[in-house]
Amino acid sequence: MSNIYKSYDIDQVQNLLSQFLISNWSYSKVSAFTRNQKAFEMTYIFGIYPRKSATSVAGQAYHHALEYFFTTLKNTGNVLDLVELEQSAFTYIDEIPANYWKLSVTMPTVDDCIVKATKTVSALLRNFLGELDEYLADIQEILEVEYQVSAWLTINGVDIPMPCNMKIDLVVRTKSGKIAIVDHKSKSSFTDDKVIALGIGPQAITYALGYEEQTGQKVDEVWFIENKYSQNKNNSKQVVKSPIELDSNTRAIYESLLYESLKTMIEAVNNPDHIYTINQMDNLTDMAELYDFWARTMICEVDEFNVEESKRDLIAKRLKKVRDASIETIPPTVIRAFKENAASFIQYDLSNKNMTNSQKIEHVLRSFGTIVNVAHELSGYSSNTFLLEFSAGVKIASIYSKRLDIANALNVANVRISNELIPYQGKSYLGVEYAKNREEDLLFDPAELNGFKIPLGKDNFRNTVHWNLENHSTPHMLVCGATGSGKSVFITSIIEYAKLAQIDQIVIFDPKYEFTKYHDQVTIFVYNEIEEIEEQMCNLVLEMESLVRNRQHKKSLIIFDEYADAVDNSRKGNDLNVYDNVVIGEYKDGRPKTKREVVKELKSLEENLKLLAQKGRSSGFRIVIAMQRASVKVITGDIKVNFPIQVCFKVPKEVDSKVVIDEGGAESLAGYGDGLIKSPEYGNKIIRFQAFYKPDGTATKRVATNQDMYLEIEE
Repeated sequence: MSNIYKSYDIDQVQNLLSQFLISNWSYSKVSAFTRNQKAFEMTYIFGIYPRKSATSVAGQAYHHALEYFFTTLKNTGNVLDLVELEQSAFTYIDEIPANYWKLSVTMPTVDDCIVKATKTVSALLRNFLGELDEYLADIQEILEVEYQVSAWLTINGVDIPMPCNMKIDLVVRTKSGKIAIVDHKSKSSFTDDKVIALGIGPQAITYALGYEEQTGQKVDEVWFIENKYSQNKNNSKQVVKSPIELDSNTRAIYESLLYESLKTMIEAVNNPDHIYTINQMDNLTDMAELYDFWARTMICEVDEFNVEESKRDLIAKRLKKVRDASIETIPPTVIRAFKENAASFIQYDLSNKNMTNSQKIEHVLRSFGTIVNVAHELSGYSSNTFLLEFSAGVKIASIYSKRLDIANALNVANVRISNELIPYQGKSYLGVEYAKNREEDLLFDPAELNGFKIPLGKDNFRNTVHWNLENHSTPHMLVCGATGSGKSVFITSIIEYAKLAQIDQIVIFDPKYEFTKYHDQVTIFVYNEIEEIEEQMCNLVLEMESLVRNRQHKKSLIIFDEYADAVDNSRKGNDLNVYDNVVIGEYKDGRPKTKREVVKELKSLEENLKLLAQKGRSSGFRIVIAMQRASVKVITGDIKVNFPIQVCFKVPKEVDSKVVIDEGGAESLAGYGDGLIKSPEYGNKIIRFQAFYKPDGTATKRVATNQDMYLEIEE
């Protein structure tokens, strides 16, 4: 039987779903609604997901590793070993943001949670590989891994008026030719057989109906395979498979059980006035978090919740009704007091405390025995800086080790702590920075230009960061940043300021065609193809050598974007040789005897850049090389010596930041021009800054007037 809503067009579907507080259903949502309606409302309507315990994260990492295992087995037939699976799981755990973890008395720090999750997932993976036959003994073929389903279903003969979304862990064909869905479960203790017989049946039928609707293939069985991470004392099996056969009778029972709960949930989310009750006996939900949410719904606007955009108006109306009703019966001051009281029971969760960010930093460090005082809070464009002062007995290393705990207190993913003390108003402080949503742009301003000091941006002290083109100790700049980090906008700003400074010539090597707006402008030359880039680099070296010989000076700015990719695509080895037929004698009849020999060896792109960087600064050459990938093969020791100014915008990993600026931190930047710079002009300290931004995106060019003056005009 086909669901009638499957035939609806897009407009009809949107009109249908606009009646509900949620846009789709799943077994997880039905189960959550049945267990605790208020927790369901908090998570699936208001988008407030509770923090995860270490064991919950371990279970997610276990699923991640098993996805890697079965994908590899399906595609190559190879069986991954424990080390490979652990690496996959550990990487997953390492990428969990600090504010995602649920802290408690037994797990008071993020580090404690990471250690617990790591040990737990290691135990799960050892069990999995040790008892792999529980999975593979009856599998003939792997059909799907982590299969996404979005389907309109008919349950118990009733068309459900919203799509069902799910992700199926594994679909296999058994050796007897049956199709089986496999669900991985990590457990602290095995589920009782009676619960499996009936309690898990609705989950099994949900998976089966979804897969059948989307693929047209009938599901015969659903396997729930539980892996118990706590060690059995009697050395019994740690991995147990519980298969559920889906014949006509069990299907009817399971559909009936599922429909009762699903129908109740659908009716609730279709009624904006439905009251979601709290189940006080629910031991899977943090009651302090739940009561805090309940209080927030009475005093907060919809903007303070992470609601789905399409449901915003509907939920805003619901919130207004809740607030109006609560204010009539309970004064707002009582609600706020209740909220603070509920928050006090949420272990170490400072995001729910009525504290400033400075107080949160002081509090979380004090809880570890480190007494500090936040002396100053500085507001930058993309980040804020806290300046910490501390007594002589405090070990600074102890503060570095609590970086994630500070991030957790501030409810951000990460913080950066400076490797050196920061002088400010006659004292030295330790700087703690965190990225924030930018409230204002740092706009390109010609007034910031001072001679040949090119403005790069402003730090969190609102001081302008410059690149002095006349300083021979800072002739060249290295720039690195991933897509979206603001690298191209930063380079555009440098070009625009260089034009205003009346640089004699600007040469742009642009293999990815990002600066084509500068084609055909006075004093600016743009080259895109690798062949012309190589040729022009050779010409620049010849020009530089001529200037050096004649003791002449010419202000030239070389911009080389995507340098790493250009090096990869440039000629190397024998491709750089120039061959010719050289006469080596005569034949008997007098004809010349020739041989093809190398008559000239051209220099590679890297060699020419090195020559230009080393010898060109005295004759006025200044170079910026930029790249997305922080590759140690490209950013060599020679490059870093010859390019003493190093700028790093947001990069994927800490190791990328270390390759560019010799320390981590760039992985925690906000993007969009939020950068770190290391320059001899600033004592080789790492300075965080916001790059200038030219919002109109148009290029300017200098036009000579009759009085030999220059005017800037927009193109």
